[in-house]
Amino acid sequence: MPNILRLIIAFAVLGAAVTLFVFGHWAWGILALLISILVFVTFFFNEKMLLAQFYLRKENMDGAEKWLNNIKNYEKELIKQQHGYYHLLLGLIESRRAPMQSEKFFKKALSLGMTMDHNVALAKLSLAGIAMAKRNKREAQMYLQEAKKADKNKLLAEQIKMMQGQMVQMDKTVVQSRGGGGFRR
Repeated sequence: MPNILRLIIAFAVLGAAVTLFVFGHWAWGILALLISILVFVTFFFNEKMLLAQFYLRKENMDGAEKWLNNIKNYEKELIKQQHGYYHLLLGLIESRRAPMQSEKFFKKALSLGMTMDHNVALAKLSLAGIAMAKRNKREAQMYLQEAKKADKNKLLAEQIKMMQGQMVQMDKTVVQSRGGGGFRR
């Protein structure tokens, strides 16, 4: 349902609530007021996005993907501040299936913008992991440093440390494979 339609419905139900209050039907007026508040809240917090996040927290990727796929046109159904989060959720789901394919979703999420710093840090940390998998150390370090800056509340500090440890391991394996010093003919 497009967001403008949600607003129209919310204001229509609010008008009905005021009318019920004027005519003395307090119980029905309160019920209509609560319904209009609920419809108005769905303008800011899309129920499909909330359900997808719920399923992601439960690690039910199929359920999360089902609810995200129910959003047919994210530009009409979501407010502009949610566009980045929509792509972040798609990237998280895709990273479980095909990590290299999720890069486009994370980059799109960063380009559209997200208001919470820890989500920006999560997207950059995921991009750092993808860059490491591609053996692009410079890009991985750049994304890792940006993730570290964006993680102001230290929610991802342990994952960042683990990723830095993996980069050190990656350097050691590259040195060992190149400089074996064995006998050549």
